[in-house]
Amino acid sequence: MAELSHTDSNPMGYTPEEIDHLYNARASVPDCLPFLKEYTDFSAEARHKVNGELGVPYGGHADETLDIFPAAAAGSPVFFFIHGGYWRALSKDDSSFMAPAFTHAGATVVAINYSLAPAVSLDTIVDQCRRALAWVYRNIEHYQGDPGRIHISGSSAGGHLVGMLLAGGWHGAYGLPADIVHSASPLSGLFDLRPLVQTHINEWIKLDLESAMRLSPLFHLPQNEGCPLLIGWAQHDTAEFKRQSRAYCEAWEQRGWPACQFEAPGTNHFNVLMQMRDPGSALSRAILKLMGL
Repeated sequence: MAELSHTDSNPMGYTPEEIDHLYNARASVPDCLPFLKEYTDFSAEARHKVNGELGVPYGGHADETLDIFPAAAAGSPVFFFIHGGYWRALSKDDSSFMAPAFTHAGATVVAINYSLAPAVSLDTIVDQCRRALAWVYRNIEHYQGDPGRIHISGSSAGGHLVGMLLAGGWHGAYGLPADIVHSASPLSGLFDLRPLVQTHINEWIKLDLESAMRLSPLFHLPQNEGCPLLIGWAQHDTAEFKRQSRAYCEAWEQRGWPACQFEAPGTNHFNVLMQMRDPGSALSRAILKLMGL
């Protein structure tokens, strides 16, 4: 892996065309729309199968809501899921497909909603995710959840947002303990946003090098001790999505914190999440093990 410097937005030396292609998740499959439809359809099916409380507000904006699917037993671990969509697409309505499998395994499942770019900045989205986590910490006991065992997960842009919840230095402003996250599983995430400044993605996320640094989890690791991580990606993710995950995992391990890497065989950037519909899949088993289930 090439050495990363804080001023280098293209550490691997790609051409502008190459770097744009390598961060274009939709171009990594012939057609992503059937996979996105699966998110919506299987999530709607899950909401019919599993009792839950939908549209629970965690803030004052209409976008600031949660869908919560309680476990059967009190004091259960919490699976807190952040959807992807490159910060400009999807919602909590596409994010409850794992609820039947995970509640059956003994978890309370929370799918969070946030506002989308370019209507809001990435700073606003990060703040919303942190406030959603704060609400869950303070209220999840009413939904059979244990606030001391919150596992956070998310894919793609959601993986980036997981990284921003794992970051150090923000908890005091939200009245939270630094160890609020018990464990985490970012999937196909983005942990260094500097390369995006050069891509078409910047048309809606509108970063400069300074804001990209400020919002890159790789440069804001926890100040004390990091929780156990499962850092995963799809077999057919692009080389840059894989490199970013490996770099974040290596940075975590270099501090002596527990982390493992996981590549989901036979999957792409989009359908890797469908592994979580099956409690017996290797990905589900690994996440549930981290949660103590």
